Parts: sequence; structure tokens; C-alpha cells
Amino acid sequence: MAGSLAAPAVPLRRRLERPAKGALGILLFLLAWQVSVPLVGLEPYFYPAPSDVAAAFADLVRKGILPVYVIDSLERYAVGVAIGTFAGIVLGVLIGLSATASRLLSPTINFLFAIVEVAWIPIFVIWWGYGYKTILIALTYVVFFPVLYNTLVGVRTVPQPLINAVRVLGGSRRQVLANVVLPAALPSIITGLRVGAGFAFRGLIFAEIVAAKTGLGYLIFEGAQTQQTARTIVGMISVGLLWLLIDRFYLKPVERATVERWGLVIEADQRT
Repeated sequence: MAGSLAAPAVPLRRRLERPAKGALGILLFLLAWQVSVPLVGLEPYFYPAPSDVAAAFADLVRKGILPVYVIDSLERYAVGVAIGTFAGIVLGVLIGLSATASRLLSPTINFLFAIVEVAWIPIFVIWWGYGYKTILIALTYVVFFPVLYNTLVGVRTVPQPLINAVRVLGGSRRQVLANVVLPAALPSIITGLRVGAGFAFRGLIFAEIVAAKTGLGYLIFEGAQTQQTARTIVGMISVGLLWLLIDRFYLKPVERATVERWGLVIEADQRT
């Protein structure tokens, strides 16, 4: 009976069909790009060919520049996201548990949340100069306010009858927080994390353009400044691939693990 209810296995051909179509689309795009280069007739500085970009990529890897820049960008991103997320969740819960603090601070939080990170980076450079400190503070700021705002919203929208029910049953404040408030606010917290992580990645690239001497943002800026457009495109492609990897192997697993942990997602086989 259980075997009859199990979902049929997806054929290997169907599982490979979508990636194959995606790869074909990329190959057709690269072919069209390569063919268009002699037709356009511009210098490589204005319009490099895919072969030029591939050569620049190989050169950056051979010299060890690209791996170092990727590692530097990842380190800055990871530290900034970790600090901003931790501070945002802690303060969001603390403020959200107090109706007075929420009413008092919410307008300021909304105002600061609305100011994009690009507007702050020049001021951070004035205050702390160029370098790692400015980049880290900028990333922390970018992550902190989306996480804080969404955590606050999640905590404040927890149904009061659920909290009252646990209190009537003798639950302590810690039990109410652990068993009611945090589980109910978790989807909103995860939303804040995803928004903050996305903003932080864009903020990272801009901050590295302005305040760094290494990293993918600096690679993009340096390539443009030295008229090595192929290097700039390598940096842009690396940025896109790095974000896809972060989303695929960090954000989505975190979302699945946390949401499923609290029973908010039911697997198909559990429904049957």
C-alpha cells in the first residue's frame, strides 16, 4: 500500500532536460556574442569577445589574483552578514516584546531601513577611511535593518491568544519566547535574512569599488580604470556566479532547515 502511494521516480532524461536546455541557451548566447564582435567592429576595450574574456579569466587564475579576490569578498560578506543578522534578530526580539519600545522606535527603524547602503558608504569612508573596517560596517548596516525590521514585525504579529494559552498553562517567559514567539516570527525573520543578504551582496561590490584594494568589486573597477574591459566582465560574471552559489548552498538550505524545523512546511509524503 505504501509503495502504491509513493511518488513515481522521475526518469533521468526528464531530470537532465532542464539543465541541458539551460546550457544550450548559454552556448547560443555565447555564440551570438562571438559572431557579433567582427560585425560590430569595435575595439576590445569597448566590446570584448567571449574569447577575450576567457583569456582574461585564465590569466587572472594563473596569476592567483581571482582566487584571492573571491576569498576576500566572501570573507567580508560572511562576517558582515553574521554580525548584522545576529544584532538584528536580538534587538528585533527585544524591541518587539515591548509595545512601548516598538511604538517609540519603529518610526526611526523604518526611516533608516529606507536609506540605501550606497548613501552611507561615502560617509563611512569619511569617518573610518578606506579599508576593511568601512566595508564591514557598511555590510553590517545593510543586513542589520532588514533583519531588525522583519524580526520586529514577526514578533509583534504573533497572535496574542497563543501567548496567553502558554501563560495560562504555566509557561515561563523563556518558554513563551522559545515555543511561541520565535516559531511564529520565524518566516518573517527568514524573509529579513534573505533581503538583508541580497542587499549586502550588492553593498559589498559597491563598497569594494569605493574602499578596497582587493575583492571582486575592486576587480571590476580596476578593469574599467585600466581599460581592461575583459577583466571587468570576468569580475561581473564572478559576482553573478558567487551570488548563485550563496543562494543555492546557504540561503535556501537555511530557509528549508528552519521552516521545516518548526513544522511550517509539510512534505508531500506526509500529506498522504
